[in-house]
Amino acid sequence: MKKSVLFFILFPLFMVAQSNFETAEKLFETGKYAQAVPLFESVLKTNPNDLKALECLGDIAGKQKQWDKALGYYNKLKKVKPNEADYHYKCGGVMGMKAKEVNKFKALGMIGDIRSSFEKAITLEPKHIDARWALIELNLQLPGIVGGSQSKAIQYSNELLKISPVDGYLSRGHIEEYFDRYSAAEIQYKKAHEIGNSKVTFQKLYQLYLKKLNNPKKAQELKVQFEKN
Repeated sequence: MKKSVLFFILFPLFMVAQSNFETAEKLFETGKYAQAVPLFESVLKTNPNDLKALECLGDIAGKQKQWDKALGYYNKLKKVKPNEADYHYKCGGVMGMKAKEVNKFKALGMIGDIRSSFEKAITLEPKHIDARWALIELNLQLPGIVGGSQSKAIQYSNELLKISPVDGYLSRGHIEEYFDRYSAAEIQYKKAHEIGNSKVTFQKLYQLYLKKLNNPKKAQELKVQFEKN
């Protein structure tokens, strides 16, 4: 009898929470974050460990550049589900963005945690593409004295090549472009475009021709061919 009474008390609350979540999710998907936040927060009042609500709130905070708030949600996600690679990846990403806005001394102290978050994501999910891209960028932008390394960036690019050839060639092209080796970057971007033939691969090669190689003729030929296909 007591169980039946409890069911009838809790069931309406569950239905309201479910309805709030569905509405919040639709608002989130259409970019209406200000309206989605209170609904996701109401879901957490019923279920404080709702993974999707926590993740969406973290994502919204990140989009609004509220780094500490986003990190709070992602850290809670890691506690609830410590073996989920994406939560570690997102923590590393938010910390990386925060590091760009704090003073250099504080940013230096964050590098280890940023790197280990991305590495943890790869440990948990060996084929994690985004974490490798993040580590490539980290190794390119950091000075060698604090852990930056072109060879490490290339290592992660080579790993991407095995997992996703398009990402592998794009990332290697990015590395070559970063160091102003534009002809080498062209070779890599062309390989990526031959495989992917996507808007992303087109844009990378097109912008390289237009802005770095100063070759508008090649850029236009590429554009005509891409639009034709």
